[in-house]
Amino acid sequence: MNQATNPLVMNTSGDIEDLSRTARTPEQEQLFRKQRLAAALRIFGRFGFDEGIAGHITVRDPLDPETFWVNPMGCSFKLVRVSDLIRVNHDGEVVEGSGLLNGAAFTIHGHIHQARPEVIAAAHAHSLYGKSWSSLGRLLDPLTQDACAFFEDHALLDTYSGVVLDMGEGEALATTLGQKKAIILQNHGHLTVGHSVEEAVWWYVTMERSCQAQLLAEAAGKPKPISQEVARHACSEIGTPFAGWFSGQPLFNVILKEQPDLLD
Repeated sequence: MNQATNPLVMNTSGDIEDLSRTARTPEQEQLFRKQRLAAALRIFGRFGFDEGIAGHITVRDPLDPETFWVNPMGCSFKLVRVSDLIRVNHDGEVVEGSGLLNGAAFTIHGHIHQARPEVIAAAHAHSLYGKSWSSLGRLLDPLTQDACAFFEDHALLDTYSGVVLDMGEGEALATTLGQKKAIILQNHGHLTVGHSVEEAVWWYVTMERSCQAQLLAEAAGKPKPISQEVARHACSEIGTPFAGWFSGQPLFNVILKEQPDLLD
């Protein structure tokens, strides 16, 4: 692919680079990230990942990286617009926007954004198969090609002590996640991060489906896992930041075409 069709590339250090940002001012980048965040929330609504007031996706603000944008508590994923988003600092204060801040969103995402400066976005919801799998207190096995994206690249927080409102719990979550792209929160669900909103959302969606696939496979019989060597190689191909970003593009293209009001 050329740079015109592939804005995300690997630089010589092996890090992800978005060449399209060279054409955007910081203010334009801020609007772009907010639009992507609103679209991500609509995607979660489309997949039925909403569960009352639970669930949140965040994106780091490019003008003030010590703050992040998040959906306001009580606003349906299916109805979120750009103008509904709120910006929050690491003290848990809403510094822009007028919605309510979900305490768990601040506790979880605030620690992740502080611990991982390269993380642009993080996604978490109480989707059916993710929370079902989390009750087993296990990592996913490499049973399918899609699940290989998480091979040796997801963690397990093997304790549950209630709604994540305590700052110590948020710190434990961020520490357990480490440098990985995803974490299973026992008896709670799963969470994913990315170098872009698209990447974080794609990891969440495909991890939810991988949880579903393993639950179905184990209910039907005794699955045959992919060997570690092959799973590791597959992860190097389909588990990269670029692969996550690119795989997420169709979801965003469809939702933006079908629900352009999200940009309001």
